[in-house]
Amino acid sequence: MNSVTVSTPSKKYYVHTGADLLSAAGEIAAPLRGAGQALIVSDANVAPLYARRVVDSLEHAGFRPTLHVVPAGEQNKNMRSLFDLLNRMAALRMIRSDTLFALGGGVVGDLGGLAASLYMRGIGLVQLPTSLLAAVDSSVGGKTAIDLETGKNLVGTFYQPDLVLYDTETLATLPKEQLANGFGEIIKTGMIRDAKLFDAARKPNLGAAEIAGIVHRCVEIKRDVVRRDEKETGLRQILNFGHTFGHAVEKCSGFSIPHGFCVAIGMMIVTAACAKRGICAPETLIQLSGALRLRGLPQTTRFEADELFAGMLADKKRASDTVTLVLPRSIGSVERRKVMLEEARAFLADGLEALSADETEVVTA
Repeated sequence: MNSVTVSTPSKKYYVHTGADLLSAAGEIAAPLRGAGQALIVSDANVAPLYARRVVDSLEHAGFRPTLHVVPAGEQNKNMRSLFDLLNRMAALRMIRSDTLFALGGGVVGDLGGLAASLYMRGIGLVQLPTSLLAAVDSSVGGKTAIDLETGKNLVGTFYQPDLVLYDTETLATLPKEQLANGFGEIIKTGMIRDAKLFDAARKPNLGAAEIAGIVHRCVEIKRDVVRRDEKETGLRQILNFGHTFGHAVEKCSGFSIPHGFCVAIGMMIVTAACAKRGICAPETLIQLSGALRLRGLPQTTRFEADELFAGMLADKKRASDTVTLVLPRSIGSVERRKVMLEEARAFLADGLEALSADETEVVTA
């Protein structure tokens, strides 16, 4: 088992990565939380696979577990799902010393984390990510959220978990698309902070042990960023590389394109614009495109600049008439640049134009 300690101004907690950790969830969580009520929040895809294992583990450790299953999919990360979950917690008469266990991917982690932060102004939270995307991104760092019709993650809080357990055996049940989805965020992490991680992410035929090592490194990088900027007022904005344009793709698609795929497209758009403007070398774009292609990720989109720009206007990272873009300088190095909205639109248009003119093979979503 590999462990990373995350220390933020609001909380210190551990992120453990290893085999069969779901079966040890109760044993590991009980000393931290006390064995009170435990509400396991999962979705219709994950619960049949892993909920029984978690229930048994919690019962064995003295918890009193209840399972709450939500429909699967980003479209269910909404106000109705949140209120249903909060009402379930109230019906169970949960108290502040009780714990919510979020068992699933990013949707469950975001929804469960938000409910835990709101109910009685905060109860215990244990993240049990079962997707690669959630393991490297949403389960760590304390961001919780639901979507509104006007945009993604517009209602949320910063609320750090008490514990994160990533059971690497869940890799065996991930569909190919979901593995690719996770690699969108892994490649992003390498692009912003670690060229060696980027190289590891584009190695073919990775085994479970190698992926576990990649997850561990991603968590270390996110830990180092979050402990310096918990509330995303400065440095933490680099974690949004590819997200400003990627979230616009996500919104324009009606959330039908997976998040990691949209981040991949967003990274390509902004990197193509930077290569065109001389901010990064053309080789940076070529390397990024090759890494994404290897992992089965798209590199451009059918949506036009005007559509995407309209989607950007609802992005929560926008401040009045400006937005902070994260621009690549080379593999492993980025800069933050606050620009006017019209300049962001110009970056968007430049990137799309450069990708459409590229003679190399690109995959469209």
